[in-house]
Amino acid sequence: MKSTNKELLQDLIQRTQDHLNQAERYLQMDKEALNWKENSEKWSVLECMEHLNRYGDFYIPEISQRLQTGKKASDTSRFKSGWLGNYFAESMLPKEKLNKMKTFASMNPVGSQLDKGVLEKFITQQKQLLELLDKARKIDLNKTKTAISISKFIKLRLGDTFRVVIYHNYRHIVQAEKILERQKAFTSSES
Repeated sequence: MKSTNKELLQDLIQRTQDHLNQAERYLQMDKEALNWKENSEKWSVLECMEHLNRYGDFYIPEISQRLQTGKKASDTSRFKSGWLGNYFAESMLPKEKLNKMKTFASMNPVGSQLDKGVLEKFITQQKQLLELLDKARKIDLNKTKTAISISKFIKLRLGDTFRVVIYHNYRHIVQAEKILERQKAFTSSES
């Protein structure tokens, strides 16, 4: 993936704003609907959001720290995705039939007692992410590197890290929407 820093950041800002708006919509729903699960193996809407919060707890401080020490960008800086970063980012995007991925135990929210505080935390994290994206306008998204949650030894370009986090958020919001669709179908078939 190649684009100007400005184009990439604008796309990611729009996606993050969409995620924030979606979470605010969920906040208006009742807790039972947000905790509904098709079965014990599947996630609820709140479990999807809690999963994202757990990743946000790692990435937001990591990105924030790297922005403080990152290399400055020029006005004409172009972002070029690294092969590994692009692979991770692209693998996060949902396919027509959601491709399943194994979740690390520490990131798996199944069985958690969750309430709307999960959504409030996610909304806060999205606002923080928007601030970080704004600060990133002045930083070289190629030369500034971040650690990733699965290994402190692997470093990704900052632009790729933003893509991974935001595409991952999108993936699970799509999952949450599908849960709500199944819930609606399930409750209408019962009546």
